[in-house]
Amino acid sequence: MTDRAAPAGRGGSPAEHERYNRSASPPRKIARRDAASDAASASSSRLGGATDAATDRRGPIVLKVVGHPIAPVPPSVNEADYALVRRTIRALLNPREQGPSLRPVSDAGRGEGLYDAVKLDLERCVGDVERALVNEERKSVEWLVPFTEACAWFEKQVGLLQSLLAHLDTLYVAERPSLPSLKQLTYTMFRDSVIMSARVTQAIITGITDWLEWERTNRAQHALRATLPLLVRHLSAHGLYADTLESTYLTCTHAFYTAESNTLAAGGTLSARDFLQHVHARSLEEAERARAVLLPGSVAGVQDAAESALLTGRLQWLATDALEVLMGDRKAEPLQRMYGLFKKVDGLKVLSAAFKLYVQKIVKGIVTDKEHDDEMVPKLLEFKAFADKVVAQCFVDEVPAPSQPTASPPKTPAPTAPAPPPNRDFQYNLQDAFRAGFKARRNTPAEMLAKHMDRALRRGQKGRGDAAFAAELDAVLALYRYTDDMDVFRAFYQRALAKRLLLGRSASDDFERAVLKTLKEQYDPEFGTSDNMFTDLALSRDLMREFLEQRRRRGGTDGDSIQKLTVMVLQRSNWPFSARKTDVDLPRWMQDDLGSYTEYYKKKHQGRKLDWDHALGTATLKARFKGGEKELSVSLYQAVILLLFNEDETIAYADIKAQTRLDDGELGRTLQSLACGKKRVLKKEPAGKEVNATDVFRFNGDFTDARFQVHINSIQAKETAEETRRTQSSIEADRKHALDAAIVRVMKGKKELHYEQLKTATIEAVRKHFVPEVGMIKQRIQGLVELEYLRRDEEDMNRYIYVA
Repeated sequence: MTDRAAPAGRGGSPAEHERYNRSASPPRKIARRDAASDAASASSSRLGGATDAATDRRGPIVLKVVGHPIAPVPPSVNEADYALVRRTIRALLNPREQGPSLRPVSDAGRGEGLYDAVKLDLERCVGDVERALVNEERKSVEWLVPFTEACAWFEKQVGLLQSLLAHLDTLYVAERPSLPSLKQLTYTMFRDSVIMSARVTQAIITGITDWLEWERTNRAQHALRATLPLLVRHLSAHGLYADTLESTYLTCTHAFYTAESNTLAAGGTLSARDFLQHVHARSLEEAERARAVLLPGSVAGVQDAAESALLTGRLQWLATDALEVLMGDRKAEPLQRMYGLFKKVDGLKVLSAAFKLYVQKIVKGIVTDKEHDDEMVPKLLEFKAFADKVVAQCFVDEVPAPSQPTASPPKTPAPTAPAPPPNRDFQYNLQDAFRAGFKARRNTPAEMLAKHMDRALRRGQKGRGDAAFAAELDAVLALYRYTDDMDVFRAFYQRALAKRLLLGRSASDDFERAVLKTLKEQYDPEFGTSDNMFTDLALSRDLMREFLEQRRRRGGTDGDSIQKLTVMVLQRSNWPFSARKTDVDLPRWMQDDLGSYTEYYKKKHQGRKLDWDHALGTATLKARFKGGEKELSVSLYQAVILLLFNEDETIAYADIKAQTRLDDGELGRTLQSLACGKKRVLKKEPAGKEVNATDVFRFNGDFTDARFQVHINSIQAKETAEETRRTQSSIEADRKHALDAAIVRVMKGKKELHYEQLKTATIEAVRKHFVPEVGMIKQRIQGLVELEYLRRDEEDMNRYIYVA
């Protein structure tokens, strides 16, 4: 209803009624029943609702409106209200007027006119604001202050305008979908006419650009930085944050840091590592500035823009120079930071390639350092551990943590999230770099690995736990994967294993068997033959126990020298030792004891032949010195020489050779260990480190040692240069036979092959044992042609035909 009614019971003139209607809210009309109805209702209430059916059917209910009669509102009143609203709107949208006090107003059927009037006043308002901003005397960063003030004033006035015209907005506009709401109308007109004005937009861009330039150049906070968050808020309210402010911010960031990068590169004042530190520092500055000024979603983009501009065109230089320096420093944090920077600018392929070249260079340098071959494996292990750590901890892509639920905490703690996996490209390049580095030198790396394993298994745990010792052995075997000379490692490892077992120098048989199992199952099946060594030793112990028991039954006593004899019977095919043509001459009593054992063995195993090899034999001697009696643990060769001094105190080199019949090499090494080592039980004349054929030796009665048991037999456990040469020669001979067999086997199956096909098939056939050189393959093919296993095709000399 559009009519107005005065409150019930209010008297007065019509003028008073009119004044009341204009100043107060429309009264509510109250419908009341007649007296009979009211009495019946009260009675019903008192009786608790107990009315009979007759009362319910008494007839229709009559409603009467009590109060003054409602008179129609005169047109003059509506005109006055409309004028008041117009004046109020104009005052709200004029920055220079305070405006009248506001009173609630409503529209009286003139919504269209009022809406159009609002648009006209808005156009006038935004025009005034735009002209005032354009004519503002302050420029650059200072201009942003009046701009944000104008935006704040306008948004405040729009809020008041919405309150004033709430009736218009909620009834008239809401019923017409084609019309925007008052807020939409005002904000759209302000955005289009003020902010998007070419002159205002340019002033905004200039202010942002100058502010950024000042802060980045001076690396300090501008006095008007607090204005920028206000600018962000106002532009966001008008939907222009991304197009106007953020885009300008990113463009300025890229331009500034591109110029700075070029300047630093041209000046040459910073090293690659210092340049990376500069990039990191600038990135932190930009993150701090963006968090203080921009919306949270823009921070990462600003950092990326700064880092990308600084790094573009510098990746190869940084990857080559900075990586080498940072890897040399052995610090994880700078490497991790470098990886993150390269990842942001899609430079991981460049970094990965540089990492591969660096690792290959280091491994090659270690492997080819012939003067420090003894340190090769420890250096490789140390570098490999560091490189693995770098890949596992630094070259990793960060995984965002899962969001935590807001529900009540669980009774059991959540499991720890697994560490993110390392970048696979870096993992693969690390493996390839080690393989390439090992190829820089043939045979020797595999030999050094076998000798390092020998030292580790002789040394044992030394107070460490089983897990730590097993991890050390696994680390050495991991390096074994990178060598192509598997047969070299196998040959030297098996010789060292045989010495450890025969001399009793192995720290643990359990670890020996575990390493053999790993080698056999994961690296080279031919290591399975080494298990037979343990079988031979077990059988030898049983055989020796039976022999001594038989001697005791036949009247032997514990004082007999034979009771202290230990013989190990080895099957020659199971052990990596060749038969000796000559050996040392033992004292008569030793030969008698060995003869007794030989007789017993031949009776037990008819048809078998025993060949004695004393090179790895050991003996324990009792020696009396001036300082007291000592027990000497020596090799059998050393024992034979020392026993000669029971007859004479001084013996010449030539006499020792005549009595022992040792060759010069073996005799010289043995005498050197007794007279020139740390424990000199013999004296050499003249003194010196080398043994010559003219030297004379005498027993050193002045020898002293803190221990009662003195070990001098360590020379046996070491691989001498002569033994190494013999082993290498044996390996080369075995390789020739393996290549010959592989070539014949391939040709027998294929009948005809081109040289390239034959070469590839031969390499594939023997690569589980070694990777042959191409020249060696060509040489073996030519040898088989000469032996008439193969022949060349008459029309194509590069094609070979198998000769049946």
